[in-house]
Amino acid sequence: MGNRYFEVLERASSFLEKQGKEGYSILFVFLERKGWSKTDWLLHLKEEITPEEEEQVNEDLKQLVQNYPPQYLLGYSDFYENRFSVNEHTLIPRPETEELVDRCLRENPNNELNVVDVGTGTGAIGISLKLARPAWQVTAIDISDEALKVAEKNAEQLKADVHFIHGDGLKPMKDQKIDILISNPPYISNAEWNLMDESVRTFEPKTALFAENDGLAIYQQLAEEAKEKLNVASKIYLEIGFQQGNAVKQLFQQAFPEKQVQVAQDLSGNDRMVIVSPKKEEG
Repeated sequence: MGNRYFEVLERASSFLEKQGKEGYSILFVFLERKGWSKTDWLLHLKEEITPEEEEQVNEDLKQLVQNYPPQYLLGYSDFYENRFSVNEHTLIPRPETEELVDRCLRENPNNELNVVDVGTGTGAIGISLKLARPAWQVTAIDISDEALKVAEKNAEQLKADVHFIHGDGLKPMKDQKIDILISNPPYISNAEWNLMDESVRTFEPKTALFAENDGLAIYQQLAEEAKEKLNVASKIYLEIGFQQGNAVKQLFQQAFPEKQVQVAQDLSGNDRMVIVSPKKEEG
């Protein structure tokens, strides 16, 4: 009798752990490739694995031990209940960014609003907003042509009518007034390089991760550019690094003295968002 599923996966998992890697990642990739749930796994784990499947496990293992992200291996990542294609030209969408999308949706109705997503990457933010709020006019901007190709493909697959533009920050937005600006820009400073997970440092696109001026350069650019493009009722939703709350808040408070600027935490309790909104009426 040949090897059984659980024997092969257990060996692979402990091999990864001995190398100081995440042991579960090989099972995650295996289940995704098979389209199996955890229940399916429990039902089938004692069955015999085919030579082709074992070969695939070994191929995946070689990549994972080199810190290659599981999402790039599979070619997709799930975000806000939808599946997005990803590759090495795009960041892998993060759960914290789902919280930014969630916050934006909770606070804004399905009226005709002009919404702009800067640094869209896979299109995860802009597409998720459009699917949940069909009345919004959503424009997504990215400086990377390669990322935009992935985003456009995702919009097509998910049937989201999002307008994509190649450009830097808000420069492509000429005279249109923006109701909601949302962005998960590059915000990691060069000093934080050593804190990054090795798989992120090695494989995810640097231009989507790093920014000058202690990671604040794109916020400075957006604060400046947004002054011309936002009206009194407009709002801004930004993802930030966990140490950047005060600095980003000050930047936007200076740019928008008439608005309320607050730092909000993610589910882990870290500063993760800066939200700029009209001041509440007193009384």
